[in-house]
Amino acid sequence: MSNQTIGLDDRLSDYLRSVGVREPEVLQQLRSHNAKYPQGHMQICPEQGQFMAMLVKLVAAKYILEVGVFTGYSSLVMALALPAEGRMVACDVSAAATAIAQKYWQQAGVAHKIDLRIAPALDTLQGLLALGSGGKFDLAFIDADKANYPEYYELCLDLVRSGGVILIDNVLWYGRVADPDVTDKRTSILRDLNTKIHQDQRVELVILPIGDGMTIVRKI
Repeated sequence: MSNQTIGLDDRLSDYLRSVGVREPEVLQQLRSHNAKYPQGHMQICPEQGQFMAMLVKLVAAKYILEVGVFTGYSSLVMALALPAEGRMVACDVSAAATAIAQKYWQQAGVAHKIDLRIAPALDTLQGLLALGSGGKFDLAFIDADKANYPEYYELCLDLVRSGGVILIDNVLWYGRVADPDVTDKRTSILRDLNTKIHQDQRVELVILPIGDGMTIVRKI
């Protein structure tokens, strides 16, 4: 028994992955590719991906919204968990990074499930609302530029159905959010958003210390 989450050293982290993660070969290949890619640290960790895939199935998601694709690991892990008729709108601004993503989506046979939008995500999300997609999505994942996290949260809240889920990555921000001496813009935005969501009566929430911290909110 413990009243505090234990820390993971390298040995325990390796053990957790050895018995707690079933990572398909195509995801392993993409993760190996990202290890050599500039900014490869931006990829979610495999145990986080597996947890997200489980959530996709638990909420019986058919429509997913992703804000921030990078090289496509999170898109791929969620698309693999979607049913055959499931679809995802994936937002990013980098044609170069998402070209890598598309290669692995094709290899995994899920490219037809993913509608990639290369444009500022705020424009894409606002466009979806304008087209009447409010309340359409079962699950949304936010993992993009931190400056727009508050706007992404509000727009996703409008786009996700009642009972749907929003996942927000990097909410612990390498521990900086807990250090009052750290006051840079990105840390302050994340810290303020964490406080806002904690007080937001429109949702239920939990923050998990997985990866760099992930908030899970359920829209009431």
